[in-house]
Amino acid sequence: MQPFTTHTGLVAPMDRANVDTDQIIPKQFLKRIERSGYGPFLFYDWRYLDDGKTPNPEFELNQPSAAGASILLARRNFGCGSSREHAVWAIENYGFRAVIAPSFADIFYSNCFKNGVLPIRLSEEAVDDLFQRASQPGYQVTIDLNNCTITDGAGLSLSFEVEEARRFKLLRGLDDIALTLEHEAKIAAYEAARGMQPV
Repeated sequence: MQPFTTHTGLVAPMDRANVDTDQIIPKQFLKRIERSGYGPFLFYDWRYLDDGKTPNPEFELNQPSAAGASILLARRNFGCGSSREHAVWAIENYGFRAVIAPSFADIFYSNCFKNGVLPIRLSEEAVDDLFQRASQPGYQVTIDLNNCTITDGAGLSLSFEVEEARRFKLLRGLDDIALTLEHEAKIAAYEAARGMQPV
């Protein structure tokens, strides 16, 4: 998992609330067994016209101003719906490193940290202000996870909160398995002392 320390990126505003996981990655794409290759299917039903191939010119992420964006800005209750980890895989595969919204569904929020995506909760007022700022093409912010701040070089300075254990793992690029493997030598020594055979 790629560590997240400080990231400067283009903001893609998606002015929608209650974006659910079936909209993020529709169910027909859940048959894949890999954790990669989901980027082209992110927001599939919104990104493409009925033929499934032609980009929908009305969709936010298809606008030229959103090309190369790595920070997604959305409204409340982002990631609601079924608990599919594929939703975060699709967001990460597309190139987003962070999602900013007033609130997230709990399971989606947890899955973000396990897959290298930083979900940032801000007040409705702060998100409104970001939408105003992001209406200007080329709007970028810098997210500093060490200090839990968002700045834009034009007067914006916001603080956000992240649980310390999650922040620690994301700063170091550790999922739960990688965190456990940091203690591999101690685990092996314990197993040896107990006369346990390695699997």
